[in-house]
Amino acid sequence: MRFDPLRAVSEDELDAIHRASLRVLAETGIDFLDETALRQLADAGCDVDGNRVRFDPELVMSLVATAPSSFTLHAPNPARNLHIGDDVITYTSVASPPFVTGLGRDRRNGNREDYRNLLKMGQVLNSIHTVAGYPVEPMDLHPSVRHLHATHDMLTLSDKVPFVYSLSRQRNVDAIEMTRIARGVDQATISD
Repeated sequence: MRFDPLRAVSEDELDAIHRASLRVLAETGIDFLDETALRQLADAGCDVDGNRVRFDPELVMSLVATAPSSFTLHAPNPARNLHIGDDVITYTSVASPPFVTGLGRDRRNGNREDYRNLLKMGQVLNSIHTVAGYPVEPMDLHPSVRHLHATHDMLTLSDKVPFVYSLSRQRNVDAIEMTRIARGVDQATISD
């Protein structure tokens, strides 16, 4: 049985949210920490002031127009590939809460054991199509290597689409490279 997507807001409300988001991008902007991204955004016509980037609404809309209306994210297990778009609804876990609780235990900082257990739970729940980011931050892992352990765990404990990320270019490159190796594909394939 197929259901239409839930409409949480009216078309007018959606348009108001859209216009407000364009205004925030134009007037407030976004802080970027990567020098390459700052140069590329300046070259594309954005207003770059230090780390703050402001986006012309017309530029934003011209870039949005280039995005595909749908695409597929490929999982290690092809049965778990995710089709995005075309009114397909996808459910993910929450990403990166710092705390965890449950089974009569008080709220506490997340750790690697919690992270691994939540990955396993996300793997077996059919209602969760993929685990988005870290289901809890494994705070017991030093930030300089957290992404390596977290990516390894995601790639070995789940056959769903991996959502890897971190807060620096090199750490993201590390996670993408680990994913490439785990998938057994060449650099050209992962670059596509």
